[in-house]
Amino acid sequence: MEPKNQHTQTILAPIRKVSKGDYLLWGALTALLLSGLVAWIWQYIEGLGITGMNRPVYWGVYITNFVFFIGLAHSGTFISAILRIAGQSWRAPLTRAAEAITLFSLPFGAGSIIIDMGRPERLLNLVFYGRYQSPILWDVTAVSLYLLSSVVFFYLSLLPDIAMCRDRLTNVPHWQHRMYEILALGWNHDSEQYHRLEKVLDGMAVFMTMLVVTVHTVVSWLFGMTVQPGWHTALIGPFFLLGAILSGTAAVVIVLALLRKAYRLEKVLHNGLFNSLRKLLITFVLGWLYMMIAEYLTIGYSNMTEEMVVLTDKFSGTYATMFWSMTVFVFVIPLLIFIFKGKNSVGWMVFASVLINIGMWMERYIVIIPTEISPRMLHVMGQGSYLPALPEILITIACFAGLILLYAVFTRFFPIIPIWETAEELPGHAHSTKTSPAPSSASSD
Repeated sequence: MEPKNQHTQTILAPIRKVSKGDYLLWGALTALLLSGLVAWIWQYIEGLGITGMNRPVYWGVYITNFVFFIGLAHSGTFISAILRIAGQSWRAPLTRAAEAITLFSLPFGAGSIIIDMGRPERLLNLVFYGRYQSPILWDVTAVSLYLLSSVVFFYLSLLPDIAMCRDRLTNVPHWQHRMYEILALGWNHDSEQYHRLEKVLDGMAVFMTMLVVTVHTVVSWLFGMTVQPGWHTALIGPFFLLGAILSGTAAVVIVLALLRKAYRLEKVLHNGLFNSLRKLLITFVLGWLYMMIAEYLTIGYSNMTEEMVVLTDKFSGTYATMFWSMTVFVFVIPLLIFIFKGKNSVGWMVFASVLINIGMWMERYIVIIPTEISPRMLHVMGQGSYLPALPEILITIACFAGLILLYAVFTRFFPIIPIWETAEELPGHAHSTKTSPAPSSASSD
């Protein structure tokens, strides 16, 4: 029996018709994506010499993008998996929007590694000659497994709503209706199907929670397993992990606010959901502030020569402006907004979340670059310098444009709010104790 939800028509409304504005947005984003592709072809032909990378700066904006996009990808796992395990029922309307960020961020995160290699065919060396003594292979394995698991988790949670699109959206083009029929895999809204689906998703939630901790910890170990100043610290794993969850949760706030406004979903994405996210963000901001203080206090107190060169460069040297701007963007302004303005204002929440993600991208940059321009063997390699070149800028813009494009197209073909999960008293629902068919008075709020 199909789940009954009083907001079904509202949630399905964006799928019924693609507007001219959609085509204009998709066209602009595609143009940016193609400009990045042209820049990558240019880089492939000419080599990495046309970028700002050099000796000793062998990682630049591309690896910054890699860490940032992988961090964004933790949003879906946190909202869907970790909060599912914690039994937080308010998360239900947010799950698919968060999971979609995960699904569409991961390809650009993984792709940034390939772009940074210069010669993508060298990736085959990991297949034929890879050794698990190398943290690089740990990273490839963890990210690949995370991508595969996220696709499966996302598709399974989407399955009942695909079937609902098949049954409800009869006025869509034939190819689109046929797509729903194929993707629905014969789902018929049977109560036993919902019970089995809930069991599978609960089991996968545990697995995904462990995986998300593993993935960004392994990403941090790409840096931490070296002996470079500023990187070789045991704190780098939880430091990266908490920062990833912070930026991912802030990204969820931005996306939900845009969807709420564009598709008139105020009744489903009500202010209470944003207030719950506000409380989480306060916790994460304070937790990450603790990590920052612990990290830099330890480095500064030890007063090791190589470490102090990097630390001084961040605090009062070349990257001081970016470092202190990042501090204001991630900590000072967001905390003031969350405490005094954000409780009843979605607009202020979005502003704070945008600042957090700008600051988190800057933070990834100043984790990587200052260490590389002042490596441990500074007396041998000499002081380095780095400034992103045009190909790096175009490819970075293209990555963000590609993420937005995939997300925008998805929301026009599939429900961005999980209808079946927001229908209370549903057979097999995570927060229902009944096993009988859903009553007609089901509500999503």
